[in-house]
Amino acid sequence: MKKVNWILDADIRDYFGSIRFEHLIEFVERRIADKRVIHLIQKWLGAGVLEDGKVKYAEQGSPQGASMSPLLANIYLHYVYDQWIQEWRKKQARGEVIIVRFADDTITGFQYQDDARRFVADLNEQFARFGLELHPQKTRLIEFGRFAAKSRSQRGEGKPETFTFLGFTHICGKSRNGNFQLKRQTIGKKMRAKLDSIKQELHKRINEPIFAVGMWLSKVLHGHYHYYGVPGNYAALHLFREQIVIAWMRCLNRRSQRRGIIWEQMAEIAERWLPLPHIKHPYPSERFPRLYLR
Repeated sequence: MKKVNWILDADIRDYFGSIRFEHLIEFVERRIADKRVIHLIQKWLGAGVLEDGKVKYAEQGSPQGASMSPLLANIYLHYVYDQWIQEWRKKQARGEVIIVRFADDTITGFQYQDDARRFVADLNEQFARFGLELHPQKTRLIEFGRFAAKSRSQRGEGKPETFTFLGFTHICGKSRNGNFQLKRQTIGKKMRAKLDSIKQELHKRINEPIFAVGMWLSKVLHGHYHYYGVPGNYAALHLFREQIVIAWMRCLNRRSQRRGIIWEQMAEIAERWLPLPHIKHPYPSERFPRLYLR
């Protein structure tokens, strides 16, 4: 429902390692008045990281994977990026601008291409003030939206480019009525990595009873459906379950030298323990009806 024709798929180069301590402490002090807490955060930042048996000290950055890092990283970007972009949108943008950020992953949509190009230049300057930098190879501006396919076709170009965000590949698609529809599908690389980890765990559980493995796989599938169960992604959910059934069948057939399980038997086991794919999330028009009634 927004007038988005261009998408900036931005990536911050080595974000967690580029955070400057002096700016971070300044931002934290805006939210926390207790000097003891500030002192503890400073001590934690200067404690160093153990790598290959040696403690390494850094003059900047927040250790990625550490318990406090996501919180501090969000505070840093809140002041460096979130507040700045709200002001930029009010004063500099000619058309509509939408912003979605999760940790250091961000997607920005623009109505006009000149707004997008001006934003990239201004963002580079803003980031440089705080020690950050857009990754030149991983940051790209693409034409995307309800008019992208027609515009690119008129210029003799191919289909609109896709972009990935939070585990989904976002695609310019069409509904059954032929209208524009934003489609989201599970990123193939993410799904293959998850399947590989499940196969490794199945190998470790090769001697466990069927009911124990079935209960574990049921929880895995329920969690997968709760995240990836969005409209238009049913085929990927079905493929994910199908690959798990095949992997489990192969694992069961390696357990002994006796006659292996045939497909009909495996289908009964899968029906008993592995839930079928289902879409958990409604369409945006159903989730946010007030936005669509304006």
